Amino acid sequence: MFANLIRLITRPPHPGTDTAFVVEVNVRSKPVRNARVERFIMICWLLIAIKHVAVIYACSHWPVPFHQLWINAPTFALGLLATLVYYLRR
Repeated sequence: MFANLIRLITRPPHPGTDTAFVVEVNVRSKPVRNARVERFIMICWLLIAIKHVAVIYACSHWPVPFHQLWINAPTFALGLLATLVYYLRR
């Protein structure tokens, strides 16, 4: 390691060496967002919110043998996953 460093400092580079490290640069633009898909995602989140309120009301109003999160948590998690997949795609 030190031998290469000393050689780099003391000798000028050989004129035949290729000193270009960057051969090509590709720039990708951000994906264009679709207004219809974003509106659909918003409608789905509103429906999820309405469902959550309905499930909370039903679980508190009638005796059920499970907690409301057994229904609401998977719905919220899958909705969040689908939303993140759309917004974080490349």
